[in-house]
Amino acid sequence: MLDPHRIRNNLQEIQTALAKRGVALDIERITGLESARKKIQVETQELQAEKNRRSKEIGKARGEGRDIAPLKAQVASLGERLDQSEQELKQIQRDLEAILITLPNTPHASVPEGQSEEDNQVVRHWSEPGQFSFTPRDHVELGEANGLLDFETATTLSGSRFVVMKGALARLHRALIQFMLDTHTGAHGYTEVNVPYLVNADSAFGTGQLPKFEMELFKTLREKPAQAGGSEDTGDAREDYLYLIPTAEVPVTNMARGKIFEADDLPLRYVCHSPCFRSEAGSYGKDTRGMIRQHQFEKVELVQLVRPEDSYNAHEELTGHAEVILQKLELPYRVVNLCGGDLGFSAAKTYDLEVWMPGQDKYREISSCSNFESFQARRMLARWRNPDTGKPELLHTLNGSGLAVGRTLIAIMENYQDADGHIQIPQVLHAYMGGIKKI
Repeated sequence: MLDPHRIRNNLQEIQTALAKRGVALDIERITGLESARKKIQVETQELQAEKNRRSKEIGKARGEGRDIAPLKAQVASLGERLDQSEQELKQIQRDLEAILITLPNTPHASVPEGQSEEDNQVVRHWSEPGQFSFTPRDHVELGEANGLLDFETATTLSGSRFVVMKGALARLHRALIQFMLDTHTGAHGYTEVNVPYLVNADSAFGTGQLPKFEMELFKTLREKPAQAGGSEDTGDAREDYLYLIPTAEVPVTNMARGKIFEADDLPLRYVCHSPCFRSEAGSYGKDTRGMIRQHQFEKVELVQLVRPEDSYNAHEELTGHAEVILQKLELPYRVVNLCGGDLGFSAAKTYDLEVWMPGQDKYREISSCSNFESFQARRMLARWRNPDTGKPELLHTLNGSGLAVGRTLIAIMENYQDADGHIQIPQVLHAYMGGIKKI
């Protein structure tokens, strides 16, 4: 969430920054509400002061034996006006809040101009795509030909955009998870965490999924028993929702919600493997073939919580950690700096890692590494104590996939295939595959 003080004092600057995203700010609406807020706030304070003064006069008049009925009537009238003014102020603040929570983060100065992925800026390449003496197959052909991917059974079980993996391919999927976790907890110094896959609305709000992206989430209805206090079942059950996580970013980052960390605790680096669940609302007809865009998939997620002055160095570092996985697997990829129009809602800057998929003859996203600055921390009230001032200040939060496991699997399938449809196992995974070197 953007800083309300920044919006009040630098509205033009905010408008210019959000225009880079293609977002139009309703300045007239915000200015009108701010003007009304200030006016009502002053009136409320004046009414409170007047009520306090008259209330003190009642005590004095009572001590002097004077009739206090007129004063009590005045205080009662002031109380009614004060209540009305406070309600008006609360409504204006709610209206401002409703606007504020829908505004995306402002882009960092280094984010390129542009409105779509076509305008993203390629920062660097690593390795060149391999050359094949045959026409490479995509992962669907390879998986189905070997009986290792079963989309038909998955559709029977759950519907479209699901898959059943079998045999050595399922093992390779598991091996990738363990390899990624070992790399990030070892060489990169992340602490592994295991978190709930269902989160409450506060957690989804904290990282920016709610309220804007509710249609993208799967949610479950839970029934809470009626409050204790009687032996009889009143049938008064309370209903609430829990959301299936779209990424481990949500529960892991929310581990900092409502907390104040000491400077010596930072940076905090977490790595987490989890399933991810996305409804893919709005993606009808897009990437319907294969495993590229599924309702359920798995990721190894990296999260960092850092001091504000360290966040852009941390962003480069985190991106590099995700790159190491691709390099160890010897998969060609490129790093892309997303333009303003392609940034995620909460991100101030994002690098996408795009891996080469020879079966599709294109680069495909395999990781997004983002710096959210204080945007998420303000929604979560996640803070650190600045030793220079002794006061709590907002953290900066970052996250990135290190990597999306399913997309890494299919990148290996397509890049390591041979003419017979076999899949060679990357050297770095041999130890994780129990000696299997080819599928």
